[in-house]
Amino acid sequence: MSILISAFVLGVACGLRAVVGLAAVSWAASSQQLPLQGTWLSFLGNRVTPYITSVLALGEMINDKLPKTPSRLVPPQFGARVVMGALVGTAIGLSHGQLVMGVLAGVVGSVVGTLAGSKGRALAARLFGRDLPAALLEDVIAVGLAVVAIVILR
Repeated sequence: MSILISAFVLGVACGLRAVVGLAAVSWAASSQQLPLQGTWLSFLGNRVTPYITSVLALGEMINDKLPKTPSRLVPPQFGARVVMGALVGTAIGLSHGQLVMGVLAGVVGSVVGTLAGSKGRALAARLFGRDLPAALLEDVIAVGLAVVAIVILR
């Protein structure tokens, strides 16, 4: 059950920030906490991959604050979040012999995270009176969820 919860929570994190879940999975794989050796996702456990995915996640967080960044609800952004949720769910599922359930949990989590994140950020922005504090809070929540999801796997 913890595998499904972890895949779902990582999917939610991907719904908030698409690459954060991938960075968390890569760190877990590189530290041998997530056994992906011998799978087509074994590259996530390479020594350099966690650093690359972390830089990508940081870039996404910076890009999210720019005024020209489109809504996460438009098809390309929504689709990217779902694909990333499916990818992290695949990694969790592959590592524990529950591929289909991992993928489904990751996809459902990413949809929930995308929709709830949009509503939550809009509400927080109204409460703060501007968007930047809400966006920063969303970053913290996404990273926190990714860490919790990996800890659940232990």
